[in-house]
Amino acid sequence: MRIRVAWWKAGDLGTVVLLPGRTECIEKYGRAVGDLVRRGFSVITIDWRGQGLADRALPDRMSGHVGDFAEYQEDLDALLAEARRADLPEPYFMMAHSMGGCIGLRALARGLPFRAAVFSAPMWGIAMSAWLRPVAQMMTAFAAPLGLAGRYAPTTGPETYLLQVPFEGNVLTTDREMWAYMRDQVRAVPDFALGGPSLAWLRAALSECAALSALPAPRVPAICALGTAEKVVDVPPVHLRMAGWSNGQLDLYPGAEHEIMMEGPAVRSRFFDRAAALYDANRG
Repeated sequence: MRIRVAWWKAGDLGTVVLLPGRTECIEKYGRAVGDLVRRGFSVITIDWRGQGLADRALPDRMSGHVGDFAEYQEDLDALLAEARRADLPEPYFMMAHSMGGCIGLRALARGLPFRAAVFSAPMWGIAMSAWLRPVAQMMTAFAAPLGLAGRYAPTTGPETYLLQVPFEGNVLTTDREMWAYMRDQVRAVPDFALGGPSLAWLRAALSECAALSALPAPRVPAICALGTAEKVVDVPPVHLRMAGWSNGQLDLYPGAEHEIMMEGPAVRSRFFDRAAALYDANRG
């Protein structure tokens, strides 16, 4: 499995390991990297398997597919190995968005060497209507035995969300310019596009979220940024997790949607300033 990594050996305050969400590619975080570099940090990030320009597991490249979330931990281990090979400055800090937050929380539970972590709308649960959840659980349970693991999850398909819906009513950002920025990237490089998740991915995600919910909070200092207009991840598990995180803080952004790092300038400045302050306070 070939994955894709990019790094910027810039500031010497440490290295931010940036863990993107589902469907995302490295290029989407170009502006975020600039925000971190200007604050004195080096950065390394990744195209997870199955998205961006990394290898995809199924002949239908629009289907986001893994069989088990442990596969993403293999990708993360490779990412950290590349950070060491490139001699990026320590300490390492985590910045994780959405699905990256699920992967990142597991990484902290594994004891990977992060001094502090910043989460953006972490996927510690998947937002789903009450009627759909039992349907999804039943479908994913029988998908593999019936040879349907690669089929799209309920209500999803091969369409790319960014190109499927207009700015008005989207669930990602309230900032029109950032919306155009994200759409233009997918239009310019169609291979960046990804559709809905497979039934196997959904089963693996639900299983991982349930397993993580049973674990105690890590001892790593953390901030969790969450928009009050969040509609993509399940919000109650985020509040529950942060309420039990003794050196963690839940930071709410009034009116912001799922993509805190893709909101307007004021929101982005607040997010990166608070992240930089947390990292600087935990350099050791």
